[in-house]
Amino acid sequence: MQALLALTLANIRSYTRDRAAVFWTLAFPLVFIVLFGLIFQGSGTTRLTFGWVDEDGSPAAAQLRAGFAALEGVTLVDATRQAATDDMKVGDVDSVIVVPAGYGAALATSQGSAAAPTQIEVFTDPSRPQLQGSVYQAVGTVLGIVNLGGRPPLVVPNAQTVQTENLNAISYFVPSMLGLSIMQVGIFAAIPLVADREKLILKRLAATPLRRWQLVGSNVLMRVLIAFTQAVIIVAVGALAFGVEIVGSLLLVAAFVTLGAMAFLALGYVIASFARTEDAANGMTSMIQFPMMFLSGAFFQIDQMPQFLQVIARLIPLTYLADALRQVMVGGAAFAPLWVCAAVLLGWLVVCFGIAARKFQWQ
Repeated sequence: MQALLALTLANIRSYTRDRAAVFWTLAFPLVFIVLFGLIFQGSGTTRLTFGWVDEDGSPAAAQLRAGFAALEGVTLVDATRQAATDDMKVGDVDSVIVVPAGYGAALATSQGSAAAPTQIEVFTDPSRPQLQGSVYQAVGTVLGIVNLGGRPPLVVPNAQTVQTENLNAISYFVPSMLGLSIMQVGIFAAIPLVADREKLILKRLAATPLRRWQLVGSNVLMRVLIAFTQAVIIVAVGALAFGVEIVGSLLLVAAFVTLGAMAFLALGYVIASFARTEDAANGMTSMIQFPMMFLSGAFFQIDQMPQFLQVIARLIPLTYLADALRQVMVGGAAFAPLWVCAAVLLGWLVVCFGIAARKFQWQ
């Protein structure tokens, strides 16, 4: 155990001396998070889609609907209460407005009297404060016209909340970026391994009294520690700088970070097993990395891809790591159940480890 820890510390010191490696594994993901966070934070919601539920059917309710429909950038979708809230949960509408039964009669009664104001129900998602503000701005604009001259106001919004599965852009991107970073930590391990083999460093290490499992174990432990460092940095920046709320279990996040790091590290050892030179390892790593980046749903939702690309996405381990992290960290809609995500990552780990154990050469 002492030898394992000593080797791990030596690997960490060697890693920190390589400024390019530190940049690509730690600073580069952080640059992505800040860049996209500023872009998404600065882009306000200019168009709104409301689910419109008219349970009254009176002329007053029709006039209220006409007021919302006249707003620039607002689209109304007529539906029942249940259908509208279901649409909101999956992101088909941004908010739901319900005009309750008796709205017209209550509005007529309240005019010119001291009766309590009439209410309409406004459903928003509190986890999306920017969108929530845009919704209430639109509601305030219409009700300001309805209430013109009314003292007290004739109509007021009755705030209701619905937890949706449609994440804002930065909440979707932060777990995806964490998954990408973990992938890079794993598969990029192939390059220094091949370089050490070319320089006969692995051959000399294999001739020492150190056991091979200690040499491999120290590399695995170092890479897992780097993955956890990435996770802490990315989650901290997302939460503190851009208000991303982590709603799930941190222990479960840590479990998927560990499983993902080991699965991609095993894939990195497979690359090192077949790459004869450092240049070949660079090319193979890039050939594997880029398709996974763009087909795993990290940048684009998988259901928006052509069908044949969706089939490929279902075979990619990053798809399941990023999906699991989104589910656990921010409560995102599931591409696959968590147990399926864990099973796929474990399967990749076992298969890649088996291939590397048979094919990896020390010299």
